[in-house]
Amino acid sequence: MNRAHTNKWRGLRGVALLLAGLASGAAHADWYNNGKVLLTGGVFTVDGAGGGGAVPWATISGYETRDGINASAGFTYVNVPALQDSVFGVNIGFYDRLELSYASHKLSLNLSNLDTVALLLNTLGIGGGTDPWNSTLQMDVFGAKLRLFGDAVYTSDSWIPQVSIGGLYKKNHSEALVHTLGADKTKDWEAYIAATKIFFPISTLVNVAARYTAANEIGLTGFGSCDSRLLTQGDCDSKKEVRWEVSIAHLVAKNTAIGAEWQQHGNNLDGKSVKVAGLDLTSITDILGSIGLGGLSNTLQQKKEGDWYDIFMAYAPNKNISFVVAYLMLGNISVSQDNNGFYFSTHLTF
Repeated sequence: MNRAHTNKWRGLRGVALLLAGLASGAAHADWYNNGKVLLTGGVFTVDGAGGGGAVPWATISGYETRDGINASAGFTYVNVPALQDSVFGVNIGFYDRLELSYASHKLSLNLSNLDTVALLLNTLGIGGGTDPWNSTLQMDVFGAKLRLFGDAVYTSDSWIPQVSIGGLYKKNHSEALVHTLGADKTKDWEAYIAATKIFFPISTLVNVAARYTAANEIGLTGFGSCDSRLLTQGDCDSKKEVRWEVSIAHLVAKNTAIGAEWQQHGNNLDGKSVKVAGLDLTSITDILGSIGLGGLSNTLQQKKEGDWYDIFMAYAPNKNISFVVAYLMLGNISVSQDNNGFYFSTHLTF
């Protein structure tokens, strides 16, 4: 394991120990609190914030009320044809008002066409951030969420939802691979506003969020895009836009919920070619044809990024642990189409 990777995991462990220390210290000082209703704090999202699997909710993570704090740790595993993503993270909720979070992604790409490019690059002795056997992406996400007004749980007789604003800073450490996929930036910030309402008579939660972002695949394949040109990176654009997200969860028992999510994605990389050492494959078709790789330019042209959908079930035997399983429909990812698969997450609170 290289020094950078070792330092990264030492840092993650340090953050986890810090939050655990805060929680245990809070318990000693009578600050620890877990008075919320079961499952109403949400679970651990892939960005580290409290909410559904992918969509942040306006609720503050954990079970703390305004009288205390509650910390959480989570692990998520995503498996679809194009990728496998492991996410570790921690967050802490302060007085049901403020949430701080951190998540670390380690993603393995299974793009056979990209593996072919990687093999070609390695044969020619050219770097490009790709590995013919295991191209990986790593990303850190730092987040904060602030509840502005409303209470999703205790004001069920009011139509006013709970509303929160949040911000995320994402840093992708796989710079060469991100640029090979045509993105402009490897790090960027996002902002969102979320409104959550729980309808207790029908045991149903509804959440709507608007996210201001330029992310490709939530930042896992970078931010924005660059027009591919021969031997140059071309004109780059990472202008942000507003994208919508929705969660619906129905409580079928006091500790079990089922639901669905939709997360709108952009089209920054639609039609962009995967690059070989900065070369746009679509502009050198004749050269590729002369060496027997004429079909490569078309197969390495990226598709319009798909919106994310999921159907999930969450189960919490108690307030200290919960489990989520989901069926994912992620659509196009880079050069891979129809990415459907499974999601598993566990969320610990303390």
